Amino acid sequence: MALLDVRDLTKIYRQRPGLFGHASEARAIDRVSFAVESGETFGLVGESGSGKTTTGRCILRLIEPTSGQVAFKGQDVLGLDRRALREARRHMQMVFQDPYSSLNPRMRVETIVEEPLVIHRIGTKAERTTRVAELLAHVGLDPELRRRYPHEFSGGQRQRIGLARALALNPSLIIADEPVSALDVSIQAQVINLLVDLQARFALTYLLIAHDLRLVQHVCTRVAVMYRGRIVEMGPTEAVYDRAQHAYTRALLSAVPKPDPDAPTTRLELDRDAIKPGADLREIGPGHWAAV
Repeated sequence: MALLDVRDLTKIYRQRPGLFGHASEARAIDRVSFAVESGETFGLVGESGSGKTTTGRCILRLIEPTSGQVAFKGQDVLGLDRRALREARRHMQMVFQDPYSSLNPRMRVETIVEEPLVIHRIGTKAERTTRVAELLAHVGLDPELRRRYPHEFSGGQRQRIGLARALALNPSLIIADEPVSALDVSIQAQVINLLVDLQARFALTYLLIAHDLRLVQHVCTRVAVMYRGRIVEMGPTEAVYDRAQHAYTRALLSAVPKPDPDAPTTRLELDRDAIKPGADLREIGPGHWAAV
């Protein structure tokens, strides 16, 4: 049984009609389905507006989906009441894209990291203080800095604080939403290596939301490509990168910079005529699916 099983997840935003207009709706995500196995890193990629972040937030019910199913460890997440959902979120945490806006500027670092423990009433004050120091050390920060405020840290350090907060409750699954896109290139590799180390140390499972295809190729075992709210290709990372079948996937991969600056560029324009609107995924290779 997969750790996370998402089936036909859909989010529709409906706009009320104006004085003379008609009601309209926009499908942010449309029948998204995938499964994430325990211990793997599953990548969700696509351009801005493709529905990646909405998918991650719907899984955690930070946004309520319109329809579909989300099972975590076999438990129906969408059917949980508020109390049961809070308990389930102990095992599912999110690391947000912007390390500047995701941390409360009025709270000291120790309070930020301790907050999940306080909410779930875990440990005494002394035990929580010890736990905060351990968590900061795990993410490569000096525990002596815990009484500082977020503005006193760099972007990379703030993202480490966000990781420490996410780890506080010993989760099984971490949804990482563009965890390095807001960081300097020189810092990105450090944070990615930290994610890999933490996964090995704590047996974590990642759902990695990203638009950096080189990053996904480096760390993900499987990948799903989203286009206009739907998954159009999915499979083992090597298969998708080497044998892409969907027109959008091919265009996306052709835009990845080559390591050799002298290598000829073969960027492809997206052939929209080759895309079949509403096409279902079909298996074109072992574990490799495409909407073709």
